[in-house]
Amino acid sequence: MTILGLHHITLVTSDGQRTADFFTRMLGLRLVKKTVNFDDPTTYHLYFGDETGSPGTAITYFEWKGARRGHWGIGGTHHFALRVADENGLLKWKRRLTDLGLKVDGPLDRNYFRSIYFQDPDGAVIEIATDGPGWAIDEAPEDIGTEFREPPAEMTLRNRDAAAIAARTWPEPVPEITADMALLKGMHHITAIGASIQNTHAFFADLLGMRRVKMTSNFDDPTSAHWYWGAGDNQPGTIITYFERNPLRVRRASMGAGQTHHFALAVADEDVQLEFREKLLEAGLRVSPVMDRNYFRSIYTNDPDGHIVELATVGPGFMVDEPVATLGEQLMLPPQYESQRSQLEVALPPISVPPWKKPV
Repeated sequence: MTILGLHHITLVTSDGQRTADFFTRMLGLRLVKKTVNFDDPTTYHLYFGDETGSPGTAITYFEWKGARRGHWGIGGTHHFALRVADENGLLKWKRRLTDLGLKVDGPLDRNYFRSIYFQDPDGAVIEIATDGPGWAIDEAPEDIGTEFREPPAEMTLRNRDAAAIAARTWPEPVPEITADMALLKGMHHITAIGASIQNTHAFFADLLGMRRVKMTSNFDDPTSAHWYWGAGDNQPGTIITYFERNPLRVRRASMGAGQTHHFALAVADEDVQLEFREKLLEAGLRVSPVMDRNYFRSIYTNDPDGHIVELATVGPGFMVDEPVATLGEQLMLPPQYESQRSQLEVALPPISVPPWKKPV
């Protein structure tokens, strides 16, 4: 009974077409599924990812048309990170996004990886992070996560050379996304916010069986804890991290555009999912029944601060109702809403994106 890694993250957008343009045209991901929120079929649920939307690559959005912006805080997600192989790819992304008019912070040295930060059209913070150098840079591989590791002084906010960081970018324009910078490996990590790092550890380590891979403090706020948990080989794509924040000084998250609705961890199949469900119920947590999301099966619970956490099966996948070649081109409805197709197609404004081409 193990967590395999990240499955997907679901955020809120106030404008589905604008978000689709951002992820496909700017970031080069594929719109792999255009469907509806299974709990509210009058609203879109859009999925972006690699060619097939494989678990760990899926970034999904509920469209709440015209929704007011939410704000990050305790019980919510601060940001999610996408993977790039190395620092050259990172610098290419900085140049490309800057030339497209986005404000980009970084590249910043996070010791275990290098990263840049920017925002989606609704203000959600997105990071692009390198795969290395990894957790063993300051601990032996067999000992990662067992002792506190202070952030190197030169990497903290107080000591960074802001002018030098701002000046670092790729020397030439990057009009096309090339294979060496493509974001098709999916997510690197998800970072949320909690009020007690010990309670968060009990949830992810003791209940879900994930391994703590790093105990450090926030590089931008060294007075607060920042812990990481991983699954399997603890590689990027399996990592959940939390900032600890004092609830007397930091407000709770408020749902709205630009905020995460939930994130999902991957499990192998429904049998494993049911085992986790029983374990969570025995611990006294609220857990939903198993829900059929057509492309996977899901259960939902909450972390100690109330953030919705989903455990989703890896299959059957997005090709269950359309072939790989045409993923995301048509509105796909779950069987229970197919009889309402004509009404829903009128209620939902068309969303279209250019045909997807894999970067070469």
